[in-house]
Amino acid sequence: MTTVMTASALPLTLHRRGKVREVYEVDADRLLIVASDRVSAFDVVMNEPVPWKGAVLTQLSAFWFRKLESLGPHHFLTADPGEILRKLPGLAGHRAELEGRAMLVRRTNPLPFECVVRGYISGSAWKEYCRHRTLAGEPLPSGMAESERFPAPVFSPATKAESGHDENVTEARLRSTLGAESAAELRRRSIALYQAGAAHAEAHGIIVADTKFEFGIGPDDELRLIDEVLTPDSSRFWPRAGYAPGRAQPSFDKQPLRDYLDGLRAAGRWSGEAPPPRLPEDVVAATSARYLEAYRVLTGSPLPGSP
Repeated sequence: MTTVMTASALPLTLHRRGKVREVYEVDADRLLIVASDRVSAFDVVMNEPVPWKGAVLTQLSAFWFRKLESLGPHHFLTADPGEILRKLPGLAGHRAELEGRAMLVRRTNPLPFECVVRGYISGSAWKEYCRHRTLAGEPLPSGMAESERFPAPVFSPATKAESGHDENVTEARLRSTLGAESAAELRRRSIALYQAGAAHAEAHGIIVADTKFEFGIGPDDELRLIDEVLTPDSSRFWPRAGYAPGRAQPSFDKQPLRDYLDGLRAAGRWSGEAPPPRLPEDVVAATSARYLEAYRVLTGSPLPGSP
């Protein structure tokens, strides 16, 4: 799979278009999710696609759905293009748009929260801690350093914003919206998934500093893990080698892109709002390489078809 794709156009009803994915309706029970190579940073979608990004997100999620399925139901059916075409023969002329980047899933009713689990303090959690020594208003231990490991994983739900930034919320708000039993199950499932994924990643040289999971309720009323799982877009991956608390860490994600955009903002050459600036080829190539390396390290093999 070598085609770079900014958007798919399949002969199916478009259910939803996100910053990265198109979601199509297959029938009453199934959806088809197609991950493009679009990339966003600071909530702005860039004009230049990142080669292989969509395939990494899809195939890495498929890897985790299979690996973690003993921890509870999920919506994943297949990400194999041949199997998808056998089930949906009307897409036979669109194999190039499906190859590597399409995932057939069960329909669910998504819950309106992201289930963030933090193993280390970084990002928005670190910024709030520096100001208030809290996370979503809840007290945290005093004396923590940037990138320090928490004594135990911290469950940190957030609202899912259609635009702008997600908002960290308390577990009390989760309970008041979904009920105590559902909130407790989300917490249990999320932490179990994080611990299993983080253990595998650390054994392969990657620290999962934090990640977010999404869940939906299926027609069978089961709570199912949905969307993407433990990818560079949904997680903060750090190389285990060289890790040291007290500073920011290098990461297997959009860091080359973020660094470039941060430089433009600091120089007053970009406001941080749309429209985005043009990305140099070396920034796009470096970002693509980070995604491919994350896939290779976590799965033990290069992404099929990649350079």
